[in-house]
Amino acid sequence: MTTMDEWSGKRFYRDRDRAVLGGVCAGLAGYLGFNLKVTRILAFIAFLTAMPVAVIAYLAAVFLIPSVSRGEDYVAKERPCRRRRKEGKKKAEDLQRKSTIADDVNRRCQSLDERLRQLEKQVTSKRFQLDQELSRL
Repeated sequence: MTTMDEWSGKRFYRDRDRAVLGGVCAGLAGYLGFNLKVTRILAFIAFLTAMPVAVIAYLAAVFLIPSVSRGEDYVAKERPCRRRRKEGKKKAEDLQRKSTIADDVNRRCQSLDERLRQLEKQVTSKRFQLDQELSRL
């Protein structure tokens, strides 16, 4: 290890887990502690202002800097906001499904209540009693 590695305690790698093109911006953001979106915006601005130099530097970084994948645990720890959004979206979908099921059950109960009311009305009517007596004859 060099003295720089001992001093900083971390190394610069390309991040395959959060990569869009080569993972250079993701690795740079992780190494420096910057926001990934800001790093990508700055890289885009660099590409617009100094196109040939920025492209050569990016390609050199892609080929010279080793890439690392830290696995699903790292991605889950690194991006808690995205995980929370997915969990929130999943909860919202579950609530929507439950409310849809509840609405369906509610509609069925209402239709059954209406049918029961009609049956009770028919059974308690004098016409029904008369029909019963005529059928016994």
